[in-house]
Amino acid sequence: MCQNCKKPYYITTAIAYTSGKPHIGNTYEIVLADSIARYKREQGFDVRFQTGTDEHGQKIELKAEEAGVTPQEFVDGVAGQIKSIWDLMNTSYDKFIRTTDKDHEEQVQKIFKKLYDKGDIYKGHYEGLYCTPCESFWTASQVVDGKCPDCGRPVIPAKEEAYFFKMSKYAQRLIDHINEHPEFIQPVSRKNEMMNNFLLPGLQDLCVSRTSFKWGIPVSFDPKHVTYVWLDALTNYITGLGYDCDGNHGELFEKFWPADLHLIGKDIIRFHTIYWPIFLMALDLPLPKQVFGHPWLLQGDGKMSKSKGNVLYADTLVDFFGVDAVRYFVLHEMPFENDGVISWDLMVERMNSDLANILGNLVNRTISMSNKYFGGVVTDTSVSEEVDADLKATVLDAVKKVDEKMDKLRVADAITDIFGIFRRSNKYIDETTPWTLAKDEEKKDRLSTVLYNLTEAITIGASLLYSFMPETAEKILAQINTQKRTLEEMGTFGLYPSGGKVTEKPEILFARMDVKEVMEKVEAMRAAEAAASEQPEEEKEDENVIDLEAKPEITYDDFAKLQFQVGEIIACEAVPKSKKLLCSQVKVGTKVRQILSGIKANYTPEEMVGKKVMVVTNLKPAKLAGMLSEGMLLCAGDSEGNLALMKPEKDMPAGAEIC
Repeated sequence: MCQNCKKPYYITTAIAYTSGKPHIGNTYEIVLADSIARYKREQGFDVRFQTGTDEHGQKIELKAEEAGVTPQEFVDGVAGQIKSIWDLMNTSYDKFIRTTDKDHEEQVQKIFKKLYDKGDIYKGHYEGLYCTPCESFWTASQVVDGKCPDCGRPVIPAKEEAYFFKMSKYAQRLIDHINEHPEFIQPVSRKNEMMNNFLLPGLQDLCVSRTSFKWGIPVSFDPKHVTYVWLDALTNYITGLGYDCDGNHGELFEKFWPADLHLIGKDIIRFHTIYWPIFLMALDLPLPKQVFGHPWLLQGDGKMSKSKGNVLYADTLVDFFGVDAVRYFVLHEMPFENDGVISWDLMVERMNSDLANILGNLVNRTISMSNKYFGGVVTDTSVSEEVDADLKATVLDAVKKVDEKMDKLRVADAITDIFGIFRRSNKYIDETTPWTLAKDEEKKDRLSTVLYNLTEAITIGASLLYSFMPETAEKILAQINTQKRTLEEMGTFGLYPSGGKVTEKPEILFARMDVKEVMEKVEAMRAAEAAASEQPEEEKEDENVIDLEAKPEITYDDFAKLQFQVGEIIACEAVPKSKKLLCSQVKVGTKVRQILSGIKANYTPEEMVGKKVMVVTNLKPAKLAGMLSEGMLLCAGDSEGNLALMKPEKDMPAGAEIC
């Protein structure tokens, strides 16, 4: 009976911020969490694996405005992109939460009110230095040369009314908890950093609401305030389980809380090991058992960023190497505490040496020899020699080591131990020389035993590999015609059924790659991307058509839901806080609508007045830059982003239907 069967295990990632497409460094976290979740399932735990997206804040509001869409439309697009990449990487999450989910928003409002009524939250004013990308306030002593100490971008002075949480009220209790639970913050270096740099010097009260932007969860009793990012985002770990602030918790919350592991990047360790535990203390909830702040995956010598032009994306790498090769690389190359490095040439090297040669070649050779010498039948004739014992010992020792490493979250080390099985198996081939044994009929039984031992070693190695490279493990096991072993079964060498038959034609798992050819393709890809974003002037002058990617077909009934009318612009002004928006008063029939449009770069307010334009009049009103927009002006756009208003060919009265 498995000692862990039915025992719950709750693991979460940090929720990804929906400001843009996640790069491979962001993607590493979901793959790491997936490998841990899969292994815990192998250990017999009842695993709950949650991930998702963080979708509120000033940065989102600004990006949506720049894109000329509502914040909700903006985050819908990015959240979909993030989820598609998580799915591409074959991650086995149970819940993908979004902080725009209505049940999450409702609970955040309740939590804010509860903490306010309890006296832990109070109203005041904030004056300090603000970093918009990080959505963090800093004091003058904390900034470095006028820049954010976290991201290095400029900070701006900010002053506004805000609600604050009394952090110091719970500080000593948190210090005591950390001292009493040394496993709570991992690695230990992160714990020392939090204690020495933040907790022991004394905590300042935390700003938990904002009034300078609107894209957030409104404070229910003071709606000009929206809940600030961390009180909103961090609570996803409980709202995603069905936590109810009124005490009517769902079954999942009762079963899985407290979390066994919060897996996060080292850059947000402070929020998860100081703010989040204190919020939970204030809510009278148990703290998570462990928070692990993993290191970064760097490109070259620095952190990936679009401004540096050194960003790699998971889908691009998958196009070159395949899903499991990318999973292997990011998991194997990331040390336990120190940052890892990713590059094109290093990936090619690992592809060739580890995946194609050590693993792929081993499987191919073993199956091919079984077919060549025994028609694919694998039989244990038990004609053993001393070298067999060493192979078996290496395999069984690796099973124990992997289990020990995974319990300590040393995933890279666990993979190294698994590949130790494959390395030892390759050496075993060199030691036993099956091709020599095949020449002597009297040694046929010995040859059969050698191939049986190789097949058994591969079976155990592939079963261990499943948590990290699931598709590859399944392919290997299918080729040798067997099932994935349980961890308990892996503790015994010799369970492969004697007389089993391998596939006739082994599949090449990983093909060797030429680094020069790969780099030529990379350069061609980069050149194509550059050309797409900035075409030569002579090519632009010749362009008179644009091909768009086709959207899904709609029916006439779908089209009939839209109402198009002619409108007359009777007044127009620039939106003060926006670089792109104009605010037009548009007469449609007897009514005047206020419509905001991102066309400031193409029209002045004076040019707009008097124009007859085409308007979508039944679009749900939305707020842009704090102003209500009650429709949409139709425009045509070219490849350079220039816009032209769509106007009726002949003069038509304001309100005329366009059909």
